Amino acid sequence: HEKKHWEAGRHRVVGVDEAGRGPLAGPVVAAACFVPKDCVVDCVNDSKQLTEEGREEIFEELMANKDIEYGVCVIDQDRIDEINILECTMEAMHRSAADVPNVDWVLIDGNRVPKPLEGKAEAIVKGDAKNVAIAAASIIAKVTRDRMMLEIDKEFPMYGFKDHKGYGTKAHMAAIDKHGPCVYHRKTF
Repeated sequence: HEKKHWEAGRHRVVGVDEAGRGPLAGPVVAAACFVPKDCVVDCVNDSKQLTEEGREEIFEELMANKDIEYGVCVIDQDRIDEINILECTMEAMHRSAADVPNVDWVLIDGNRVPKPLEGKAEAIVKGDAKNVAIAAASIIAKVTRDRMMLEIDKEFPMYGFKDHKGYGTKAHMAAIDKHGPCVYHRKTF
C-alpha cells in the first residue's frame, strides 16, 4: 500500500488501528505508526494473531527503535457513553495520527475514514494483516490498552479484567451481576 504513495511523492505514510471497541469496560485506544521504508521490523503482524508475550516483545522493539514514530490516543468510558463508541474510535484514530509529525497519507484499518482525515487517508479492510505500519499501530494500541486494563484490575480485582481485558466473557458478566458495574464500565453497553 505504501509503494503507490511513495511513488506519488507521499513519503510519510502512517498506519492507524484501534483496540477496545467491543469491551464492556475501559477505554478505546488508537495508535498511529510511521515505519520508514528502509526499516525492518521482524514478526510484526495483526495484534490479534500474536500471543500476549509476542505482542509485548514486539511492542518493546517498536518503542526502542528510534526510526519508528508513533502517536497514541486514549478515550475513556465516560466519553464513549457520551458520544458512542464509533465516534470515539474515529476521534481516537484522528488524534493519534495528528500526533505523528509531517504525515503525507494515513492508512486506516477498517472500512471508514474519520471525517477530519478525508482526502488524506484511506481505509483498508483487514489492514492490520496486510500492512506493516497498520500492524505496528495495532500492536501499540493493543498493548497500551491491555496494560491499562491490568492497572484497572488492581483497583477492581473482582471483575477479572487481567484475564478478559473488559470483554463480555461469562466470568465478566457474572462479576457484573454480582457486584454491579464499576466506574470503568461503559454504561451504554
